[in-house]
Amino acid sequence: MNSPSNPDTEQPSNRHDPYAPLRYRNFRWLILAHGISTVAREAQIVVVSWQVYEVTKDPLSLGFIGLAEALPFIGVALYAGHIADRGNRRGIALAGTFGVALSAVALLLFTFQPALLQAVWPIYAVIFASGIARSFTRPSVTALSAEIIPREIYPSAVAWRSSVWQGASIAGPALGGILYGFSGAALAYAVVVALFIGALVALTLVTYESPPVENTAPVRESLRVGLRFLRHQPLLLSAMTLDLFSVLFGGATALLPIFAKMLGTGPQGLGLLRAAPAVGSLIIGIYLAHRPPFRRAGATLFGAVTVFGLSIIAFALSRNFFLSLAILIVNGMADNVSVLIRGTLLQTMTPRELLGRVASVSQIFIGASNEIGAFESGLAARLMGTVPSVIFGGTMTLVVVSLVAFWSPPLRRMREIHNA
Repeated sequence: MNSPSNPDTEQPSNRHDPYAPLRYRNFRWLILAHGISTVAREAQIVVVSWQVYEVTKDPLSLGFIGLAEALPFIGVALYAGHIADRGNRRGIALAGTFGVALSAVALLLFTFQPALLQAVWPIYAVIFASGIARSFTRPSVTALSAEIIPREIYPSAVAWRSSVWQGASIAGPALGGILYGFSGAALAYAVVVALFIGALVALTLVTYESPPVENTAPVRESLRVGLRFLRHQPLLLSAMTLDLFSVLFGGATALLPIFAKMLGTGPQGLGLLRAAPAVGSLIIGIYLAHRPPFRRAGATLFGAVTVFGLSIIAFALSRNFFLSLAILIVNGMADNVSVLIRGTLLQTMTPRELLGRVASVSQIFIGASNEIGAFESGLAARLMGTVPSVIFGGTMTLVVVSLVAFWSPPLRRMREIHNA
């Protein structure tokens, strides 16, 4: 069971086969668990953000949700990657998912204590605890997904995993908004808890056990090895830097409760707005899973991030709900192209024994930047106003694209990733 070279059925080797990763049983269970937990998390975020904004009416309070998630990533992620490279990655993923499920149980219990919800800080505390658990889950799942399939089908596997994630990111916000809008927070959180339990069950059905890795170095030295590897991989480091700053400046997700009110809708509309980027991501992800790798991956990456920045500016200026949905769909398509190229680079260029640590650095670059970007959005909206702050963020994304393109000609000229 530990070999990734035993698909359920024989696969063709002379042409691109987009379904090759799905022939591996463990990969199917892993992306199912990943998808279910993403539905749960996205539904939970919609409910939490609407609850917090209803109490505070302050955009900065939405930013603090992101900060509460980002701090654990920054403080724990590298150590979590070290653990993922030394231990049983499946077991670590199970433990992390269990911790996230317990956090959802706490939010469910809070709905029966209105005083706790009015104080808001208990919600931030639970989000912080959930962030610690997710810091261990992310590198373990990323590294495990690269272990259970052959290296030559990584691009298709990344596309399928991204598509499942995006599909879940459509269902999750829509589900959270509908449940909260029609039945209240208690039922919404109860469904979230049930979904996390389902993700745990799917993870237990992944029968692959990571082979032991000879890694007896102290924690600090082990982490330095991972950082040293990245420092000598300019393509990967440049791609991660591009994503870091584009996400940091270009994200408007944290402010969607405010835009939902500006567009004259409620929690249900918020769920649709939050799901819209994932619709675009799913469409482009399925398309990319059926095509060979990009022939000009570098130029495609820069073009995608440029479209991402322009769409953020257009969204800030829109005053029509359906136009805003369409813009966010385009935004999600552009974002997923960037995610797919970066994810394929990471899994293709990183040795197996370093995957956990390198994935953790990527988590800090990208995962934490999502949440820090949410805090930046809330702070900028408090200082500049909601619409000007989002226009500023989109403009800064375009500046970042220009700077990285100038700074990293090899990334700009990169062709097919396996030939990078």
